[in-house]
Amino acid sequence: MPGRSALAQPEATHTCAQHGAETPGPLVETSPRIVIVGAGFGGLTCALALHRAAAVLTLIDQHNFHLFQPLLYQVAAAALSPADIAMPIRRILHRQRNSRVILGRVAAIDRGSRQVYLGGVAQAFPYDYLVVATGARQAYFGHGDWEPFAPGLKGIDDATAIRGRVLEAFEKAEAETNPDERQRLLSFVIIGAGSTGVELAGAIAELAKAELAMTYRSIHGQCARIVLVEAGEQILPAFTPSVALQATRSLERLGVEVRTGAKVESCDAGGIIAAGQRIDARTLVWAAGVQASPAAQWLAVRADQAGRVHVEPDLSLPGDPDVFVIGDSAVASWRNGRNVPGIAPAAKQEGAYVADLLLRRLSGRPAPPPFRYRHQGDLVSIGRKSAVLDFGGLELSGWLAWLLWGAVHIFFLIGFRNRTLVAMNWLWSYWTHEPGAGLITRPPCHGINDTSNGSTTPQQRA
Repeated sequence: MPGRSALAQPEATHTCAQHGAETPGPLVETSPRIVIVGAGFGGLTCALALHRAAAVLTLIDQHNFHLFQPLLYQVAAAALSPADIAMPIRRILHRQRNSRVILGRVAAIDRGSRQVYLGGVAQAFPYDYLVVATGARQAYFGHGDWEPFAPGLKGIDDATAIRGRVLEAFEKAEAETNPDERQRLLSFVIIGAGSTGVELAGAIAELAKAELAMTYRSIHGQCARIVLVEAGEQILPAFTPSVALQATRSLERLGVEVRTGAKVESCDAGGIIAAGQRIDARTLVWAAGVQASPAAQWLAVRADQAGRVHVEPDLSLPGDPDVFVIGDSAVASWRNGRNVPGIAPAAKQEGAYVADLLLRRLSGRPAPPPFRYRHQGDLVSIGRKSAVLDFGGLELSGWLAWLLWGAVHIFFLIGFRNRTLVAMNWLWSYWTHEPGAGLITRPPCHGINDTSNGSTTPQQRA
């Protein structure tokens, strides 16, 4: 082990005189140093699995919370509040005495001196082992100028901004007297029909149906227009054609217009042009692709077209066995020429694998076999009563699939409080048709087509 001769011992504890609580003492600085960058699914899973590691663990993230991204679209559609799907990282790791949490954004990584540098922080963080799990942000395929008009959905700020746009569109439509402009305000376009796009389209359709029927007067009974645009020939390209067809029918029952084979050619404040046709809408959401974080740039290695780093079978960096890249920032081989998909279960499996490898290495045991991804199936919700699932040989759609989808997502949420709140919100919404968090939290009085404050800068997890 370079630069280290001793393994960590359990650190001493002391008791807080005021509260009588036992708290961890100082970490042993002669121990091996493990730095994890990113507290998403991969990074946090790795950190938690290292709770008994004889090492000093440092977890760095640009946010102070772990976000359950699969339910982020429900924040954007006013079904859940941000606090329902996020938890402070320190609270998650507060019993883990070998770890510390650092809030900051990575500026550079020097693999020669084994240091991680954060922007605006004079201190560097040395490592013996480094795990980079910094996720991805939305990609506009060379059309970055579309971003102000069609914000993506990757973080809480994105979700609350989109929620503000959707709800503000209803508010402006209520006061609008021009029927053509009112229809533009009540039109919503989601670009990209992967899991995020499909779930968001269904959620906005449900929200519009409930809100316009229950709480507005001038636009009471008027129909919103929700258009889901996909450049490919089917929605949900990761699913089988039969499951994608079931999802399409479920969306159409909710009133969503599904347009496949419609590549977007331009975006502006008033709508889009796709496959040569103009679709007027004041609210656009981008769900068409992702770009990896700058991990390749930090590590000074080549990346693929999506910015992802190619890794060895043990998820380490080629030529540097002490540096690992996991999650959406990595390209790892799977089977039949395919790569491990960029989904939460894959990131968690990679995080657990790297943790096991490090535990074995620290204790002098043999390394595990190469990483092998185990696909557990795909689940997508469509509104409040329907979902589709594909578990290899098992395909299911409808209400039963929706119940299973809900159970799986509640189970994987971190913390009893979050599980309880989400379950209660879903039950309340199911029986009353009321949204759970219909607040406009961005600055008011900005027009729908005013892009100065209408979107947030996408944040890659760091």
